[in-house]
Amino acid sequence: MRLLRPYLQMTTVEDLWAHHTRVMAGFGFDRLFYAFNAFRGTGLYDNPEDALLLTNMPTDYVEAYVNGGMFRDGVMLRWAIQNTGTASWAEVYAQVKDQPQTEGERAMRALNERHGILAGYTISFPMAIKNANAGIGMAVGKGMTQADADAIWAEHGPDIEIINHVAHLCILQLPATGQRTLLTPRQAEVLELVADGKTMQDIALILDRNVATVEKHLRGARDALGVETTAQAVRKASILNQIFRLDPKGPSTPPTPPRMIGTVGQRG
Repeated sequence: MRLLRPYLQMTTVEDLWAHHTRVMAGFGFDRLFYAFNAFRGTGLYDNPEDALLLTNMPTDYVEAYVNGGMFRDGVMLRWAIQNTGTASWAEVYAQVKDQPQTEGERAMRALNERHGILAGYTISFPMAIKNANAGIGMAVGKGMTQADADAIWAEHGPDIEIINHVAHLCILQLPATGQRTLLTPRQAEVLELVADGKTMQDIALILDRNVATVEKHLRGARDALGVETTAQAVRKASILNQIFRLDPKGPSTPPTPPRMIGTVGQRG
C-alpha cells in the first residue's frame, strides 16, 4: 500500500504524526488522539506525564481533557484500556447507556459536545509489555454523524486499521522526545554503560570522570525520566529508545512539534 511507505521512512515521531494526521484526514477522521503508556500501575488511570500523548485536538480541549484530568471519566478511554481491537463510539456508548452517569462522565460528554467530538472510532492496540496500553481515538469532522463514520469504516475500515497499526509500531521504535530532549548525551551515555553491566568505577574510568560526576549524571537521568532508581531509568530509557541510538552525536533537541503534548516521564 503506497500510503504505508512514508511511515517506514520517518525518523522522528513529530514527522510521523504530521503525516499520519494528514492521511487520516483524507479518510474523514480529522481529529486524532493517540496515547501510549508503558508504565501504568495497578489502577486504570495514572499520571498523564507517564504517557506519550499525540493529538491535533483543540488546545482548550486538551487542557481540560489532559491537564484537567477529565480523561479519567472518558468512556472511550476506559474501553481502550480494558479491551483490544476496534470499536465505533456508538457501540461503546450503547454498552453503558443503561448505567447511571457520574458527574465526571456528564462533564466529559459535555466537553465533547462543545467541541463537536461526537462520532468516530477507537483502536486499542495489542501490547506485549505488561501493564502497557496504547490506543488512538479518531473523530470525524464537525457536522458529521456516527452514520457517516460507519459508512467510512464500511468502505475503508481494514485499510484504516492497518495504517494505524503501522503508525503505532513506528512510534514505538522512534525516539520519544516530545517538546524537549529527555536525556542529555552524557546522561544517555552513562545509562548505556549501566545497561552494559558497568560499575560506577568502570564508568568513571571509561569517561575519565570521577564517581561523583557519574552519580550526578545518573541523578539527572532519573529526574528527567521521572523514576526513583537507576534500574527503572534504564528500563524506561530503553522502552523510549532514548539510549543505544544510532545517532553518534546522541539525542538532539527536535523542533517543537505542533501538537505533541506529553512524553513518558517528562516533567515540566
